[in-house]
Amino acid sequence: MNNAPQIGRVLGVPLRLHWSVPVLVVLFGYSLGGQTLPAWAPGRPQAVYTLGGFIGALLLLLSLLAHESAHAVTARRKGIPVHDVTLWALGGMTKMGRPPAPGAAFVVAVIGPLTSLIIGGAALGAGIALDTGLGWKVPAAVLVWLGWTNLLLGVFNLLPAAPLDGGRVVHAAVWWRTGDRERAERASGRSGQVLGTLLIALGLIALLRGAVGGLWLVFVGFFILIAANLERQQAALAEAVAGLRAADAMSTPVETAPDWVTVQSFIDGAALNTRHSALPLLDFEGRPSGLLHLPQLAKIPTAQRETLRLRDAATPLSQCSTCAPVDLLENTLRNLRPGGGVRILVIDGQRLTGIITARDFIRLAQRHRLRSGGSG
Repeated sequence: MNNAPQIGRVLGVPLRLHWSVPVLVVLFGYSLGGQTLPAWAPGRPQAVYTLGGFIGALLLLLSLLAHESAHAVTARRKGIPVHDVTLWALGGMTKMGRPPAPGAAFVVAVIGPLTSLIIGGAALGAGIALDTGLGWKVPAAVLVWLGWTNLLLGVFNLLPAAPLDGGRVVHAAVWWRTGDRERAERASGRSGQVLGTLLIALGLIALLRGAVGGLWLVFVGFFILIAANLERQQAALAEAVAGLRAADAMSTPVETAPDWVTVQSFIDGAALNTRHSALPLLDFEGRPSGLLHLPQLAKIPTAQRETLRLRDAATPLSQCSTCAPVDLLENTLRNLRPGGGVRILVIDGQRLTGIITARDFIRLAQRHRLRSGGSG
């Protein structure tokens, strides 16, 4: 989801839209207009059902946006930086900094499901009122469907398992009780692993019994399981890098390449001897100018390689993840640019002093496990 394009801003926060969202709108619109509405309000033209399904799917998308916006607004009020909001097929994700206290973590976590429950109740009430008061069957059916969907979304998100909001509530509760943020993150991750495994098992049982809907449970379970594992790894990494600065983790000296040579010259020479898949580039004055990803060179047509410079084939410095040697690793990780992987150029003034890759973070995590006796 890091590669989801930004389509605008909501309440000052960048809004990203994953490619799965249009798929979500089509699927829900088709299901609502092709099955649900004809069953609840029979006898209408198909065009009415199609329009109602499309409107219902868009309203659901707006309710998901409201859910995530509630997280974002509350987080900013609690002094937590909010980086962006991403909508995707299973709802949304608000990327934010770590909360300063368990109370703030609890409020930010619970406000999203509460918003969904409020929207669900309001839509359900409005739908019933339209049906009984005005007899508008199709609009009423759309609102009732929207209401039940939001109520289900709110309840599901309150399940006590990461990465759901209920998992954040577990995290806040354990953190408040023990005073140990990392222990709380591990507990939240474990709960997510349990729930993910349970959903996968239930989905497989349903499939074996002929219920195609079990496939959806398997999919959701795999997502929760994978996300929970990632959160546990992130918690362990946060412990490993706590208090460390970029200079403590970077690899130095750094193998570089001159940005002014042609692609063909580089391929014929240094490219054959390097042990890395990406190299920082330096300009004539020795200043870093970008990051060259060697696999990308193979995609350049042969006819262009004699004239194209490395700097023109590389990711420019402005789009690379950078930091200073004195920057805290925890902050550096949070500020990673989307889609660039874990490659951080450590720059002191205008000089490249080191590079931090995933291998360096693995080394820190292994060192931390050795020191702590392998716990966690």
